[in-house]
This record gives sequence, C-alpha cells and structure tokens, in this order.
Amino acid sequence: QRGIWFFSSYHQVELETVTVNVTIQDFVADVESELFFRNTQQVCKDTMFIFPVDSDTVAHTFYATMGDTHIEAMLWEKEEAQQLYKATSGMENLRYLQDQLDLCGRVFACFLGTLPPNGEVTISLCYVQELRLQSHGAALFCWPHELFPRMNYISEMSSEEEMSKNLHFNICLKSARGVSHVDINSSFTPLQYTAPDQTSAEVSLKSSPWLQDNLNLLVYYRGPHTLSAVVERRDPKAPPGSLLGDPVLMVTLIPNIPEVVPNPDQLGEFLFLMDRSLFQDAQLPRLSSAHPSICPQNTLLFLLKSLPLGCYFNIYSFGATFKAFYPQSVEYTQESMDDAVGHISSICPDLEGCDLLGLLRCIYHTPLLCGQPRQLFIFIQRKISSEDEAVMAEVYRYRDHHQCFIFPTNRCDSFNLFQAMALETKGECVCIHSRMDMTSEAVKCLQRALQPMAMGISLHWDLPPGLEVSMIRKAPEMIFQGYQSSIYAQIHGQPQDAEVDEGAVTLQYHVGSQSFDYTLRFSLSPSSNDRLPVHRMAMMHLLWKLAWEGTSRAEKNIQHSAVKSSLSLGVPSPFTSVVAVLMKQRDAWCRDSLPPDYSMLFSPSCNLIPCQLLWLHGFRPGWFKSTKFWMVQKCQFLLETLSHKAPDTEALTQISASYKAFKMSWDWTISPLSTRLCDVSRIRVMVALQKANGSWALTTALASALGLSKADIEGQRPSEDVQPATWATVLALVWLHQYKWKVSWSELLESKAHRWLQDQSDVQLHECLQAANSLLGCFVEPTVFRS
Repeated sequence: QRGIWFFSSYHQVELETVTVNVTIQDFVADVESELFFRNTQQVCKDTMFIFPVDSDTVAHTFYATMGDTHIEAMLWEKEEAQQLYKATSGMENLRYLQDQLDLCGRVFACFLGTLPPNGEVTISLCYVQELRLQSHGAALFCWPHELFPRMNYISEMSSEEEMSKNLHFNICLKSARGVSHVDINSSFTPLQYTAPDQTSAEVSLKSSPWLQDNLNLLVYYRGPHTLSAVVERRDPKAPPGSLLGDPVLMVTLIPNIPEVVPNPDQLGEFLFLMDRSLFQDAQLPRLSSAHPSICPQNTLLFLLKSLPLGCYFNIYSFGATFKAFYPQSVEYTQESMDDAVGHISSICPDLEGCDLLGLLRCIYHTPLLCGQPRQLFIFIQRKISSEDEAVMAEVYRYRDHHQCFIFPTNRCDSFNLFQAMALETKGECVCIHSRMDMTSEAVKCLQRALQPMAMGISLHWDLPPGLEVSMIRKAPEMIFQGYQSSIYAQIHGQPQDAEVDEGAVTLQYHVGSQSFDYTLRFSLSPSSNDRLPVHRMAMMHLLWKLAWEGTSRAEKNIQHSAVKSSLSLGVPSPFTSVVAVLMKQRDAWCRDSLPPDYSMLFSPSCNLIPCQLLWLHGFRPGWFKSTKFWMVQKCQFLLETLSHKAPDTEALTQISASYKAFKMSWDWTISPLSTRLCDVSRIRVMVALQKANGSWALTTALASALGLSKADIEGQRPSEDVQPATWATVLALVWLHQYKWKVSWSELLESKAHRWLQDQSDVQLHECLQAANSLLGCFVEPTVFRS
C-alpha cells in the first residue's frame, strides 16, 4: 500500500516533532503549527496531507519543505484556478480520493510527492477557528491525537522531560473578562498570568493525552457568559473603509435560557420530510413486536400525536418530485391531526430520483411564520440527486433560521452530508440501523426540539460619536438551548473625542413570555494582533454572504476588494480555489505577497501540485471523532447481534463500560431493542386513540387495547363525579407508564396527558390512580402525574 495520508493512525510515516502555538481569545483560536514527519520504512512512500476543515475554521496557511523543495498552497480566483487545474498533473487522484477514503466531510488535501526511505518533510499549517461553548460554561479547543508525536508503549511510560523534546505545545489565553482556570486531559504546566488583572495567561503541555485520545482544552472565563466581545485593530497597511482597514468586532451570544412554561403563541413550526422510498416495503404498518423496524407510518403517527396543541406543522413526501400535505403549514388541532393521520396511508413509494435540494429550496423560500421557530425532521435512505456542496450551501445560508434533525438509514450514501447539515443548524443526525427503532430516535429529537429557545434576538449599539457599526454576519432569528452564535461587525469612522475608547452592546431576547436584556461594555483600543484572526473569520462570512445573497452593482466593488484581500490572507470562499506550487527553496516567494503574475506558475522553476478543498464521501466523520464513531458502530453491531437471542445482561454491561471508557453515555436498559419485550401493536393502537389535547375518550377500542371490556372500565370508575374522559385518560396514562423504561418515546404523550388532567377541575387523581392500579393489576406511583 503506497498511498498514505498523514492525518491517520498509519505507522510508517511517523510524526516525530510537533510545535504548536495557540492563542485563544474568548471564543476564537489562532493556531500556528509545525509538524516534522519521517519515513521510517526502507521503501518510498507517496504522501498526501489531509486536514479536516469545518465551516467554523479558516485554514489560511500551508506549506511543506522536503530538502531543498518547497510546496506552498495559495488561493487564486476561481476561473484562473480552474485553468491551473487543467495544467496540473494528478488532479484526478484527488477526485478519486473523494470516494475512496473512509473519512467524510470537508477537508484540505495536498499531494506532497514521493518521500524516500528516511526522508523528512516539515509541514507548516495555520488556521483560525471559532470555539464552541460547553454545557459547563467553558470554551473547548481540540487537537487531534493523530497530530501528536507517535510513541510506542515503552516511550509512553517515559518521563515528561523526555517527551518535551518532541512536543512543544504552548497556549496563550486572553479575555477582557479575565481567565479563571483551565482543564486539560493531559499533563500541563501551572497556569501563569501575564497581566495583573488576570486578563491574559499562558500554559504549556508536558505530554500528549494518554490512550491516543484527542487533546481537549477547556478554558473557563470569569463573569457571566451571556455576551462576549473581541475587538481587533485594523491592518495599518489597508485603506480605511475596507474590511481590513477598519476594526472588526466579534460578539458571541450565549443566551441564558431558563425552563419556562411554553408560550402557546411560539410553539414552533414542525416540518416532516419523508423519503418515499422508505414506504416501498411498508404499504401497511409493520406491527410485529419481535423485530422493531424502520416503519415510516408508525414514526409519522407517533410524531403527530406528540406535537403540542397550537404549534404548526406540515408533511412533505419526496422522490423525483415532492408533495406537501398542505399548501402551507397548518395549526395543530384535533381536526388537522386527524386529517394528517388519515393522509399517511396515501404516501406511495417512489424509487426514481431524490430531489431533496429542490424541496429544501421550496421550504427555505417560504417565509417563517411570525414568532414560530422552524424545525425540520428529514427521513431518508437514498443518495440525493444533487451535489452535496449545493445542498450545504443552501443549508448554510439559512442555518440561523431553522434546526435540522436527520434520520438516514444505514443504506444511505449521504450520511456525511446529513451530519454536516445537522451540525450547521444545531440539530442532530441519527443513523438508523436495521435493529434500531426509528420512532424512538425521532421522538427523542422532538423532545429536544420542544425545549425553550431564545427568540426575537436583537443587538443595540452604543458607540462614541463619529463611529458606526456595519453588520457582516447579523444576529440569528433564534438560538436553541445549549448553543451559541457569533456575529461579526465592522466599525467605521473616527471618534469625535479621541479620549473616549469604550463602546457597549445590548442583547435583547425573550424566552416564552419572559424578556431579557444584557449589556456588555468593551474597549475600542485593543492590543494589536498582526495575524488578524477575527478579520479572517469576518472575511469568510462576508464572502459567503456576498456569494449567496447576490451582489448589486454597488456591492461589486465591495466584493472585488474583499476577494483581493482574501487572496492575500488565504481565506477560502466561493470565489476562490486552492492551488499548490512546488519550487526550489531559492525560488520561493515571500508569503506576504502574491505571485508577481499568472504566467510565473508555468515557469520551469515551478511545478503545479494537486491540492484542493474537497468534500469526502466516506462514512467516518473527519473532525477529530473517529475513535468515538468507531465505538458507536461497534456497539450498534453488537446490539444487533444480541437482538437475535435472549438479552445478555453481562454483555450489555460490558458494552456500557466500553462507552464510559470513551466518555460517552449509554443506558442499555432503555435500548430500542428492549421494545420487543412489550406488545408494540397494542401501544400503537393506544397512541392512535389519544386526542390532540392529550386525553383519551372512554371507548370500546380503548378497552380492547387495555385488554378489558368497556363495561369493566365503566364499572370501576371511582365515582360519578369523575368524568369518563378523565377516567379513560388516567387508565391510558397508567398503562403506558408501565412501559416507560422500555419505550422511551411515550414521555411526550404522557406529558400531554399530564397537562390535560391538570387543566380539569375537581379531578380526584389519587382515587383514580388507586382504581387504575387495581383494575390493571399494576403498581404505578403518584409521580406519574408530575409532568
């Protein structure tokens, strides 16, 4: 096997020395790295460097040195780059790579040539990245374990002093709020403050993480986290008024979202997108309790029954074409729910094309309902008909306006795309395997989608006279619980009073009927940073905005100026492409200047090298999570194997322990596999009988589902004061609750029943529960009535 790639666990080209300098300012990281590799084999190796680049990362500098040979990647305007690609030998190998590697997602890939035995290559890689907030309030920075010096078991047991010869990993931390402390899953030096007010600090690694784990650096800042601002000075070499010639501000919004009673006017818009090929084997619902299956009819039924009264919904089926149940989303009522349930059986199989892009464009071009957050649930098992990049561009353009929950089956070839869609919209992607219960996974995501969120987000600026703000990336329509959003703004003008160097921004939003506002003051005279990390991130967002929204004649000049600046700063965009050039060291040009002219790349001293930003089509996520993904797949396989025989408690416990070893949660007691222990068909009937408001009517059908006669139920009613619907709802709730540990998706149905019972006057819940336990022969505690 000659072909290798550095971002892997392949042993034959070893990473011997790593030097990394990271500067983290609030929620943006600026990374400079130098990686020294050596071919330890006695045969030549064709080498390629691959590095994952997600939408929050700008990889702006890459060059490699092998002896007296220098390879440098640079950006060119797209039309010129396409001409250069035609003159580049081996570009077809990169296109072949897209479908051959098991990695998926967007990556930077560069072919480095043949490395001889004992040959060396030094790679310099620089990038800027937005950092994500963790649930405990820290900013998380990751570095992949593949890019630490490779150590065998004996050397891993060696001293930190010996390790430090090959690893130089330094981290500088900055925040106007003050740096509190850090938490790193590796040995590190004590945190050293470099400013009296503790607004800056430094720390270094002593060793790489154990067990080939990725480095996880958690940075904790002082004070509240609702608002964070980083101001970056202008580039003195750039003309004022341009993006580089003005200060740029990055504001990170992290709303405090308390648990509140849902606002009936803001319950959301829920759109269910169903791949019609899922219906080819299921003209009638599969009710066998022996093998929980992928049954779209059941999934739609349970989702519809779990929605809250007053929300809006619609159902789309898609194949070569798409069709909606309703011309526009309708309010969720008893009538609309009954109508939608009746339409489920009308969805016909379609094995032709899969026009998901056309359907998404139709949805995105439909205005949002006033005050209603939009949630998409996509169920699919085929490769889409359009290019992944086209779909992602559309999703990215509207990522602040909706949330995507996607459920591809294991037969689907576009799993990587769906993961990226979920990531961009703060949703979730769950791959459904043959022994997983699609309904259970979908309802769990619906529970998450129904959590409170920040709405009506607005920012108000208070700047010294003479200064004004121009938004590059505006505030989103909504922010979901547990997430953040970063906006970028350009500060124009000159202050009338040079001594006033402070501004303020106020964040306003509401959660349900509660309103919130927070004000943050920030300095307009920050320390200089010649590397311009915030400007680079802002430029990326500006270029994508110009590409997606189109440009007027007046904006053409802005676009031209921004593209020109992005070429010098190495910020990729839809207007540019990467080109790599190989030359002798003596001919290498200065990194800070562009090549003198286009024809120079065809000179005898230069060779064009295959290099490109690619979208890999494999199955394994590329962004530092390969080990955990492997564990998930491994455990799912073991669970499928166990499903063919009686439950093995010891085996399941071992699987759970494996998950804990990889810092993942897994509770096998509520695995969808355990649903085979209860009668799914009876549960389906029970769910079908529940009304939109959460109640049940006392009918013969309900009695049959409970395994009783209607006369028995009426005869055991606690008193004449208890209404039939109340008694029926208590019975159904108690019956469902028996299976709660096995059927996790019943929780939303129970919550609706709780709320309905609480709204009833003079309900004798204690007496009803005693009578229900007696009639059903079970023991359910009064906590069943706590929502």
